[in-house]
Amino acid sequence: MFEIVTVSALTAFLTAVGNGAAGEAGKQVLVSTGALVRRTLGRETPLPATAEGWELLARQMHARLSEDPRRADEFAGLLRSLPQVALRPGPGLPPATRDFTDRQGVLKRLRREAARAAAGRPRVALLYGPPGIGTSAVALHWGAGQIARYPDGQFYVDARTAPGENGLEPAAVLLRLLRQMGVEPDRMPPTETGREDLYRRLTAGRRALVVVDHASSAAQVRGLIPATPEVFLLVVASGPAFLLEAERIAVPPLKDRDAVRMLRKVAGPEPVARAKPQLPTLLDGCAGNAFALKAAALRLLTGEPPLPDASSNPVGGAVRDACGRAGPETARLCRLTALGGWPAIDARLAADAADVSRQEAARMLGEAADVQLMEPVGDGRYRFRPEVRRHLADDAGPEHGIAECAAAVSRVLDGLLNRALHAAHAALPQSWRTEAAPARGTPCADEAEGMTVLLAEAGNLVRAVSVAEEYQHIDTTLRLARALWPLQLKAGHWDETLPALRIAARCADEHHPRTRLAGALHFQLGHCLGELRQWEEAEGAVRAAAACERAAGHVRGEASSVEMLGLLRLYQWRYEDAYERFVEAESIYGRIGPGQEGAGDLPRALALVRRHQGRALRGMGDLAVSRIRLETAREFFADRGEAYNQARTLTDLAETLHDAGENAEALMKIAEAERLLAPEKAAPHLAYLARLRERCEA
Repeated sequence: MFEIVTVSALTAFLTAVGNGAAGEAGKQVLVSTGALVRRTLGRETPLPATAEGWELLARQMHARLSEDPRRADEFAGLLRSLPQVALRPGPGLPPATRDFTDRQGVLKRLRREAARAAAGRPRVALLYGPPGIGTSAVALHWGAGQIARYPDGQFYVDARTAPGENGLEPAAVLLRLLRQMGVEPDRMPPTETGREDLYRRLTAGRRALVVVDHASSAAQVRGLIPATPEVFLLVVASGPAFLLEAERIAVPPLKDRDAVRMLRKVAGPEPVARAKPQLPTLLDGCAGNAFALKAAALRLLTGEPPLPDASSNPVGGAVRDACGRAGPETARLCRLTALGGWPAIDARLAADAADVSRQEAARMLGEAADVQLMEPVGDGRYRFRPEVRRHLADDAGPEHGIAECAAAVSRVLDGLLNRALHAAHAALPQSWRTEAAPARGTPCADEAEGMTVLLAEAGNLVRAVSVAEEYQHIDTTLRLARALWPLQLKAGHWDETLPALRIAARCADEHHPRTRLAGALHFQLGHCLGELRQWEEAEGAVRAAAACERAAGHVRGEASSVEMLGLLRLYQWRYEDAYERFVEAESIYGRIGPGQEGAGDLPRALALVRRHQGRALRGMGDLAVSRIRLETAREFFADRGEAYNQARTLTDLAETLHDAGENAEALMKIAEAERLLAPEKAAPHLAYLARLRERCEA
């Protein structure tokens, strides 16, 4: 039955496909849509890059579809088959502090902003104040009392938990927020535009609270400003306010009366009463800063005298006092560990920094948490508050000397590199893109353990690339970045690894130009950028990879890079160019002779490149030759027992047969692919096959 597809529906569909979902299923939708666009318009139409481009394409398509009922029905089926993502309540906000005190004026302004008539103005508030003043505590305390107001969920992102000094990029903030909202990895749009669009669709008509803590710039949160009146965006800045269209609410220092109340809540009334003669000095030193007051309360619990006046820098005074109470060895461990800016610290990392045993490090980490120098984050890991880490790192040089500080950082880098190399080799044991595991250190038992280690250390490894470059450990910089490959390939950590790969590729060009090492890192960078659909920069990186591999005489690396360039063209709907690159890659692979490097992997590499040729030929409309290429690849994977690659190739075959109108045979290929994938538990691919089955049956 002929279905009318409107311009607006086409525009929405094409835009959704272009910004699309990540992973193989998302790419399959992208390639298939491009092939159908080409058949409809009768010419190659590269993937649009702007919203205006998508709308223009939709109008051109609509004009043709109104004349072609069969193709209009096909697009209607595609529109119906696009998976829908629903908002799911996440874990909510972190628990509020038990010793919250006063702030009635701030809370009143938050309530007023949340309850005011929308009148076309989004509900947004920006809490700000100096470090340690209690901005996060205000947000969490207020949110804890608003659960009934926001029945569709409360969602929280901590923008400081990034491996760099500048916090999360806007796309990464959206990524974490969408994860909180229940978006699965295979449904996550790879582009910032796509994520923002999905965020708006998920929150449309909802009543929800979104809290972004430790924001450092308006750019991080501007894309989250709600269009729905009942969504409230609460941004927390630990520092001065920045320019954001929001109700700006300063969190002031606690008044003396409220500061005493907080002391009583933390230390108890009796210690505060005993210290009454010293309270004026204590209050002056803390200057109404919540963090400093908690530190002072710990002194009162142990009967120690108040801090000397530190009102010019209450956090610094509290940190120095905490170091004194923790003892010299624990203070030393904290200062040396603070130097790297590590996102997560466990006993192994701390032991490397301080050059002590893991048992001693674990004990000292507990002591540091007891005196507020660190915060526990679970699984034996800790982190610093940003303002505490800065003070500790600033004091490390004067206290311990430049040589000891540099040695501490070097030990941590060596330890992280050793763990990363073992884990990467275990995660991809057959890959020539991962370095052999070193003789020293603890091997991982299997692929699962290798990935577990890499995922647990991901933030530290990305940070380590930057730290290693800063300290001019160039070899460590490059080897750490190469060890990130399994995180890209198997875990989809593209946002997380991108900053490190940019650094490593630049370092490789500076210190090892036109080498295999430089080629490998440019390839990783190009792969990452391609997955994030930053096409132009991705192509530049992959071309650089091919040039480096060619200069180094590494045939397999050159062929793989040319193949990757073909994939980038394929996903941009430039099918003829993609096919030419795949043919070129096959020719380069053909230069690998018996006994030469890569000869053992050659049959599999040729099967993969022929599969890609079949996909490009389908996009070009050459369905007969596409089928031949795909059948050749399928036979190889079947002979090798590679169920997943066989199923992917069968999916391509089913698409090609469907395009040719041979739906009965296409359904047979779908059934075979489903049988192969069932043991693999490949849910996204199985869901795609189910939607393809519906189109074939229709």
